[in-house]
Amino acid sequence: MELQSLLALERWIHFLSGVAWIGLLYYFNFVQVPAIAQANADKDGPGPAAINKYVAPRALLWFRWAAVVTWLSGAALLLSQNRFADAFLLQEAARGIGIGAWLGTIMLFNVWVLIWPNQKKVLGMVQATDEEKNKARRTALLASRTNTMLSIPMLLFMGSGHGQLF
Repeated sequence: MELQSLLALERWIHFLSGVAWIGLLYYFNFVQVPAIAQANADKDGPGPAAINKYVAPRALLWFRWAAVVTWLSGAALLLSQNRFADAFLLQEAARGIGIGAWLGTIMLFNVWVLIWPNQKKVLGMVQATDEEKNKARRTALLASRTNTMLSIPMLLFMGSGHGQLF
């Protein structure tokens, strides 16, 4: 495969996995969390059991692996353009993409170190007391909200450094 075709493929993988990652991030923050709160408040309704049992685990699976593929494909793209070190060292020529890459790295850390381990407690995939679940719920929520806030500047910086997608 010629270099231009490889770069185009890397860009598309990075772009599509990033859409999945950020789309699921927004789903959790703007759809699922308010829906669960509403389901908990509705004393005559079915409650959040179906969301927590069927939807959340599947969405979290796609969410965390989309984060990994986004980061790895972005790193591969930077490596193939010999810009990885310049980006992560925030060298002048790659500062914009570097800031975006650092924000994406922080967001990836939040997904795997803060959100996912705590969501496993909240969803009952890992044994936890009610107190531990409440703490886990708060930690996961704050990390997810942080990622939501970081996503806009991350996307702007990443977009400024990628150039064309075709």
